[in-house]
Amino acid sequence: MIKYLLSIGLFLCTCVSAQNKGRRGERSKGFGSIIAPFTLLLFAFPPLLHAQLPDSCKLAMGTNLAGLADYGTELPFVDLMRNSREWYTKSVGDPASPFNSDFADSLTYRPDGYPTHAPQMVNGSAFPQQVATIWGKTDGWPLGQYTILWDGDGELSFFGTYEDLNVTVDDRRATFDLVNRIDGVVEIKIVRSEMADPIHNIRLLMPGSEATYLEQPFNPVWLEKVDVFETVRFMDWGSTNGWGTKAGETGDGSLTDWSGRSQPDFYTWTHSKGIPYEMMVKFLNDNDKDGWVCVPHTASEDYVREMARFFRDNLEPERHLYVEYSNEIWNWIFPQAQWANRYGCEIPGISWPEGTTTFIQNMLDVWTEEYAEVPERTSRVVGVQAGWLDVAQRVAFNVDSASFDFVSPTFYFGFTDEAETELDGLGAGATVADVARLARESMPMGFDYLSDIKTEVADRINKPLACYEGGQHLTPNPFGVVPSYEQALVDVQRDTAMYNLYNEWFDLLRTLVDNKGEPLELMNFSFVAPRSPQFGSWGMLETMDQDTALIPAPKYKAILENMGGSCSATTSARDFDFSPSVLSVYPNPNSGTMWMEGVEGPYSLQVYSSTGQLVIAQERTSGNDLSLGELPSGSYFLFVREQNSGKLFRARVILLE
Repeated sequence: MIKYLLSIGLFLCTCVSAQNKGRRGERSKGFGSIIAPFTLLLFAFPPLLHAQLPDSCKLAMGTNLAGLADYGTELPFVDLMRNSREWYTKSVGDPASPFNSDFADSLTYRPDGYPTHAPQMVNGSAFPQQVATIWGKTDGWPLGQYTILWDGDGELSFFGTYEDLNVTVDDRRATFDLVNRIDGVVEIKIVRSEMADPIHNIRLLMPGSEATYLEQPFNPVWLEKVDVFETVRFMDWGSTNGWGTKAGETGDGSLTDWSGRSQPDFYTWTHSKGIPYEMMVKFLNDNDKDGWVCVPHTASEDYVREMARFFRDNLEPERHLYVEYSNEIWNWIFPQAQWANRYGCEIPGISWPEGTTTFIQNMLDVWTEEYAEVPERTSRVVGVQAGWLDVAQRVAFNVDSASFDFVSPTFYFGFTDEAETELDGLGAGATVADVARLARESMPMGFDYLSDIKTEVADRINKPLACYEGGQHLTPNPFGVVPSYEQALVDVQRDTAMYNLYNEWFDLLRTLVDNKGEPLELMNFSFVAPRSPQFGSWGMLETMDQDTALIPAPKYKAILENMGGSCSATTSARDFDFSPSVLSVYPNPNSGTMWMEGVEGPYSLQVYSSTGQLVIAQERTSGNDLSLGELPSGSYFLFVREQNSGKLFRARVILLE
């Protein structure tokens, strides 16, 4: 079945225009960029038939960006205060105080989110309360010296897995050296903050960014990686899922005006309203990108109108913008779906999902009015559920077809119920080959879903498809459990099998051209994220500086090769001579102290974690003894290059507790 469909896909793939055209005229750009050739090494894969396709048959593809989180490994900003955790509290003088005394909601705050003073007395506590924030995972942080700056009169305290903390009180400045980022943590606590001039504007700056962070707020490593994509979707940047609510809440029926949007000076952007639009616009303008924004589900007409005007007036005229109402308002795990059902269906007495389309239509009408003079600068999309055709039809057919340009489903492939049952039966004995086989056997199901959306929804109203997210959806059922086959589920993410699956999937998608012969427009989900057998391994990269010569990134490789432009792009962060000799290390496993054989000094030593992150870099004149210090237990890759001979040696070592 798969081979037959692949043959059909290659036959139907015809040369198409490099510029994709929407219903409202020729667009300036498609999702895919022209990828400049990289000269960096990528791990080898066997050649497949798709590699012979001409560039004109490449897919138009962009990517979703990951939302900010203190534990995230996608770090777009050099000021890490932007992805700090929201304030939690500490009880002063309480010997039994827990990590979080849970009084943050009882404190008083400035408009920028900083406390008006500290400590504060609150009802329900006999102890004064201080506030703190934390970064619970530093695995994606670059090594080097970090700088902390702040304004106001008060005192900060610091805790973390770093070295050589230096605090200069008069300059309101602190520095620390991060020499091992794996399993690291950093905490900042406001010990004292004077009401007349409270502490505010805390900045935690990456190494080397102190002089430039105001003019260039974006992480250059992140910019380099994301540059290959021409279009980015800001769904998670904008905290679209559950916008404006706390975890577990749905919210009341009130709407939010423009003044209630996320503000640039707010202390963190991990809160429920996300990264401010000002930063989205700056990123798009500064880096010549097109964007995809999601209007919050509780946005009032004032909010929608001012949001449309903001992007229209501040984006450069050549920048194109997709717009969508919220995200998956049919997906019951999200607060916006519960909200839309209650206030669009239950209270007015309208059937679901028809009642939810009122909110979609209102947004589209306002956006259309504001872009009436420049309609070519925006594309209006209606999101539909790919796996439930009836619901998709009842949404798309109840929105005025003149008010939108694209039908927007997902393009995921995952497991059928039968495949999940087989994996459950295999349990811990499941292999990567089992996961890949069952994903491949399940692929026709995902293709049939998407094909039905095209023929039974989009074609019937003469609309093209622009898929808002997709890729592999190899997750357990029910979602959120730790499956017995977890190891195979994470291992497949780095395996050649994943590369092959992506290419087979893309070849199927090539058959779904629209009535003008244009290919699908696809937004990968997601850009950078760690592997998780419980909640999904969504990232095409695991960290921004992942060295794919060490840690394969098969999804990233397949996506780059299938995008518009050159097939010769590679993705390694470093240019390795990857014909290294075996480095003899003993004992192995060990507890951190070991010896190397056959290396002549002087030499350079680099140690990488199992996720491809550089954790130790040294230049040594001699000596075969080696200590990995306080690194946590796990697998590590050692690379030693002799300076005189240029020889490269490689070893994998296991550290024990």
